[in-house]
Amino acid sequence: MNKSETQYKVYGYRWVILFVFFIINVIIQMQWLTFAPIAREARIVYDATPFQIDLLSLIFMGVFIVVCIPASYVIDKYGIRAGVGIGALLTGIFGLMKGFFAASYSMVIISQIGLAVAQPFILNAVTKVAAHWFPINERATAVGVATLAQFIGMILVNLATPLMISKSGASYDLHRMLMTYGIISAAGALLLIMFMREYPPTHPGPEGEEERLLTLDGIKHIFHNREMLLVVLMFFIGLGMFNAVATCIDQISEIKGFTIGQSGMIMGLMLITGVAGAILLPPISDKLRKRKPFLVMAMVFMTPGLIGMTVADSYIFVLISSGILGFFLLGAGAPIGFQYAAEVSYPAPESLSQGIILLAGQISGIIFIVGMNSIGMIGSMYIFAALAAVNIVITILVKESPRMLSGRN
Repeated sequence: MNKSETQYKVYGYRWVILFVFFIINVIIQMQWLTFAPIAREARIVYDATPFQIDLLSLIFMGVFIVVCIPASYVIDKYGIRAGVGIGALLTGIFGLMKGFFAASYSMVIISQIGLAVAQPFILNAVTKVAAHWFPINERATAVGVATLAQFIGMILVNLATPLMISKSGASYDLHRMLMTYGIISAAGALLLIMFMREYPPTHPGPEGEEERLLTLDGIKHIFHNREMLLVVLMFFIGLGMFNAVATCIDQISEIKGFTIGQSGMIMGLMLITGVAGAILLPPISDKLRKRKPFLVMAMVFMTPGLIGMTVADSYIFVLISSGILGFFLLGAGAPIGFQYAAEVSYPAPESLSQGIILLAGQISGIIFIVGMNSIGMIGSMYIFAALAAVNIVITILVKESPRMLSGRN
């Protein structure tokens, strides 16, 4: 046994860490998109405009802009156990609050703000959790699993929410649904706080012991890094489009003449194929030690899916197009893109690179959602199709991850 093999070791407990982190990721995504699949019913319950219902999801993007860098600083300074623990605690508290005050639009808004504060403490830690517990040849897989959790949360909320609301006369009762999600949030928070650990007894690879830049120095490093600037732009377009489509899917479907059930299936299939992509593609990327080809493939093949969702009026054709979009954008672009950013931005903290690219997607998501509500849903989708072509060019311009080229474990 050589020195490297005796010095570095991976532990089975890394899968426990990944599991509890997986659960809290599922939950925070469910809380984000709770109202997206039932926008029409929520408008009746709260006597609200379409934009007021979209605001319940849009809050997450706005708060993310404010809290993103402070959350990354906390994760970097005090560790993943403290950072993700804060996110989990807020998720449990405000998830229950949303259930208790389900009938009040104002209290639901306050609850959504609390949950939105929790989100960056969870999402920004994805690559940090992978770096602390997994060797580099498993990290895209670990990030893929964490990203998979986000998709599963979105799938569950799109499929389960319409089934859990009940009609009372001309209105609807949302209390049972929101209270159920609140109890799940509290249980998931308790699970994470009990089982999350900061580090294994020994580092999983040599890069685990290397010095990292502090937050401000890391920001300067990231914004002087050509590859990171391209990745930020790629996520500004790709993640922003996804956030906008996920938020407005029911309005898009209504314009095309689809039912609420069909709207849920369109979003559900997009996420299910995203799950399939996140299971299949990141492990192949790890095995081949390649990132760039998968990013290029994701952008090239997601574009026809987006175009199909834009131009088609046939439910079946839109459904197929959403599946193509989900498999490549969510299954390859997101998890492999996250890990690529962590590698090319080294030695900036992983939580910082993750936070900045998510921040870019939240800013653009707000812009795109406001635009969709201003200039029209379908017109905005045509613009998204053009932006998807821009993303193809961006991924062609990026260079392969130096950590993959160096062959380091």
